[in-house]
Amino acid sequence: MARFNRLEVLQTMIESGLVPVFYHDDPDAARKVAKAVSLGGARVLEFTNRGDFALQVFCELVKWCEKEIPGLILGVGSVVEPETAALYINSGANFVVGPVFNADIARLCNRRKIPYCPGCGTASEISRAEEYGVEICKIFPGAEVGGPNFVKSILAPMPWTLIMPTGGVDATRESIEEWFKAGVACVGIGSSLLSKERLAAGDYAAISSKTADVLQWIRDVREKLAG
Repeated sequence: MARFNRLEVLQTMIESGLVPVFYHDDPDAARKVAKAVSLGGARVLEFTNRGDFALQVFCELVKWCEKEIPGLILGVGSVVEPETAALYINSGANFVVGPVFNADIARLCNRRKIPYCPGCGTASEISRAEEYGVEICKIFPGAEVGGPNFVKSILAPMPWTLIMPTGGVDATRESIEEWFKAGVACVGIGSSLLSKERLAAGDYAAISSKTADVLQWIRDVREKLAG
């Protein structure tokens, strides 16, 4: 069962502005990633449902985080059907992310008061997701659907929409500034932050440092926009 309520999760996503995204088939490496991003200041982490036995790795990670990093909000990504969402929710997922919108997942998450961030690529898809109670819409793949200009185009007629792009967000100051100036609520960053090279080398210090950099860039651009 989720340890954080829906409002806490959504507010933390928006306040921090960053959702690191990763998958690893080794529970020990997954724990080290969680520790690294947490040391860098991340408050939310998405573990993607990829590969055999991903659920088992997630279960071990949830139990470890509850003891060692109790403030980290752990969720699951790459979920496309309600059965998988239910397994992860019952294993402690605090939010569910998917590459596509699925109405049955939305109903399930609403029933359990779990945030659902489905992948959308058109105004109609975003509007339908919001009709089913989605608060933060993931746009995916972010670069291919139109990048920051797509966000601007959506928010012009739909200013109430909260957008989280994933895919096409780089862990650079320039990319972060471009997306947040376009109006995103938060960003999901995978390989640009948690690269295969860093993971293979076990360079968790670099992951912590880059996470801290991204969070600082988010704060910087938000201060500029506010000011």
